[in-house]
Amino acid sequence: MTDYDASGTGGVATNETGALIAASKVEGTNVYNRQGESLGSVYDVMLDKRSGKVAYAVMSFGGFLGMGESYHPLPWSILEYDESQGGYIVDLNKDDLEGAPSYDDGTNPDWSNPEYSRGIDDYYGVRRPML
Repeated sequence: MTDYDASGTGGVATNETGALIAASKVEGTNVYNRQGESLGSVYDVMLDKRSGKVAYAVMSFGGFLGMGESYHPLPWSILEYDESQGGYIVDLNKDDLEGAPSYDDGTNPDWSNPEYSRGIDDYYGVRRPML
């Protein structure tokens, strides 16, 4: 069996397998804490250009109907996919997110500054290899 979309879109891979998922399907996936509370959803993913690995999931948090949302970059390594929840699980609660690195709609975080990503990694206690 082949994992591709044969719906006339040119055979572009959009399905998922046990270990792989299209980035477009990750966006919008719910993020829960260990207690099952919804914290937000994956708004976007940031890929490492050199390795091709996902470095961060940008989670949308709060707001109503897309207004007043904040965006929290989470190191990919702290997310764990839970099939029974149909989403990602993190060892965080809403209070943890209040002080976490974040930005608001209309703000462009400075991903080109290594200090920015280092601050995210330090907050969550993650060590990533230097590039």
